[in-house]
Amino acid sequence: MQASGSQRLLVEAGDVAVVTLNRPDSLNALDTPLVEDLEVVFRSLEARAVVITGAGRAFCSGADLKERAEMDEEGWRSHHAILRRAFQALREFPAPTLAAIEGYAVAGGFELALSCDLIVAANDALLGLPEVTRGIMPGAGGTQLLPRRLAKDLVLTGRPFTAKEAERRGIVTRLVKPGKALSEALELAEQIAMNAPLAVRAAKRAIDGRQAELGAYWAAVESEDRREGIQSFVERREPKFEGR
Repeated sequence: MQASGSQRLLVEAGDVAVVTLNRPDSLNALDTPLVEDLEVVFRSLEARAVVITGAGRAFCSGADLKERAEMDEEGWRSHHAILRRAFQALREFPAPTLAAIEGYAVAGGFELALSCDLIVAANDALLGLPEVTRGIMPGAGGTQLLPRRLAKDLVLTGRPFTAKEAERRGIVTRLVKPGKALSEALELAEQIAMNAPLAVRAAKRAIDGRQAELGAYWAAVESEDRREGIQSFVERREPKFEGR
């Protein structure tokens, strides 16, 4: 293989190409130049299979919130459009794509992995879509890609499954002892209620479809809660959401 690409994105070309996110100091956060490079690579790369990985101790921590904190609404929209194009280029890539996850793959980083055909992850990796804790919501396909990935096996085989398997696969959110379902559900509901209300409702609506996701995403982005979520991240404090 021969290495090429920009400083932020390393590409080892070959029948099996390796694409490495190379911003280890920011846990490979997706800033604008990196996202632009991703689209260029997946529109032009030729390979029989591609593996995406991250340099350092994370696969990808999602969008660069420090960069986004400096953006006005127009800048945010421009960045998000580039992000969606890059992820679409990955999903449309003709050869199989695999994500190799070590460490963190969260928010847009997890959506990047979900955009691949297959995911290989270390058993101590941390995955998730925590956007609603910052007043945002998944906006690069996560609301559609995650449930579809979970559904295919069970829908296409038609087989029954136990609650234990359902919990293992993320279908059942919590597995509890008999008689404890209500108390656990109430505790979970209280946890959800602590997050930004507009973002949570937008995320729920987005499950209806990808186009709905995009509209719901912007409803969340334009909220005061989103500004508070990003500012609290930059200031390293807990956000104070007001549902507006």
